[in-house]
Amino acid sequence: MLGRRHALAASAALLFSALASTTRASDVNIAVAGPMSGSSAAFGAQMRDGAAAAIEALNASGQLPDNKLILTVVDDACDPKQAVAVANKLSAERVRLVVGHFCSSSSIPASDVYDEAGILQMSPGSTNPRLTERGLKTVFRICGRDDQQGLVAAEYIRKNYHNETIAVLDDKSTAGKGIADVVAAQLQRSGETVIRQSYVAGEKDYAALVSRMKNGGVRVVYIGGYHTEVGLIVRQASEAGAGLTIMANDPLMTSEFWAITSSAGNGTLFTFMDDPTKNANAAGITARLKAANLSAEGYTLYAYAAVQAWAEGVKRAGSFDARRVADALRSRPTDTVVGPVLFDSKGDNAAPGFLVYRWRDGHVEAVEQN
Repeated sequence: MLGRRHALAASAALLFSALASTTRASDVNIAVAGPMSGSSAAFGAQMRDGAAAAIEALNASGQLPDNKLILTVVDDACDPKQAVAVANKLSAERVRLVVGHFCSSSSIPASDVYDEAGILQMSPGSTNPRLTERGLKTVFRICGRDDQQGLVAAEYIRKNYHNETIAVLDDKSTAGKGIADVVAAQLQRSGETVIRQSYVAGEKDYAALVSRMKNGGVRVVYIGGYHTEVGLIVRQASEAGAGLTIMANDPLMTSEFWAITSSAGNGTLFTFMDDPTKNANAAGITARLKAANLSAEGYTLYAYAAVQAWAEGVKRAGSFDARRVADALRSRPTDTVVGPVLFDSKGDNAAPGFLVYRWRDGHVEAVEQN
């Protein structure tokens, strides 16, 4: 009898432990994975701040009752190997959503890990088409694609600088080379002559590159890369009196670019999605971010929207299961801070187009919409 009582007591203890574990399971883990260190850390900060603000709002709203969203921030330094290590770590921690990564070279290898682990990934900034071209059902991006923005950039150059000597540069990264290839190919199809070159990311002195372009009579330069190196090339071209009109891709949507170039950055062109900070629906959120001394530029609101969209998918699906949430996300549009979002069968946002922007006296202004 004593042994039976001990057995019943042990069973009760196990049952209580299981119930306590179930209660604690109301904590839902969400991660932001991106460059929290290194030259692209500004974008990691934007993603972190946007996701954190969205999670705070969701926890207060009761949209997912009896659940509390918990945020984890992890650093991939825009390094593919580190991104895979981060992805494996998050898989072991039963994360339900990964907002990330930023660099396409990180998102693409990490996405294989997330898909196998049944984790929904939504990138606010990885624009390389290959991310969503591999049939992974739980991979999404809320930003646009390089085969969209590259065409917008090439068309702008063709219309405004026809028959000029054009150089197309890239930093050899997945994103930089990918979009530069799109721009160069489209310009060549339009009959333009293109000088194609690469440069080494992380260098400080691009004087030799600038000199080659100046001596070669280049007047227009398209650069696929990141804001640090593009800013240095812009500044050094100005100092050399090279007379270059420079255009680049979406990573120029950060005030750090202007911090590098100062007035030398005036007139620098770049492509980006519709700027959500100019959207009246985002005014309240933008004001709260600024009041808290958090980032409200660039990808901040795209990260916010990624969390919003996922939460709506969870609500529709009645489940945190990644594949059920993915099906729900594709079923109909979702209202977010960046506007209505509709995901296609690949996981791409069908809504965003790209605009051409220009830096002017420390501010960004829209130049032309495609």
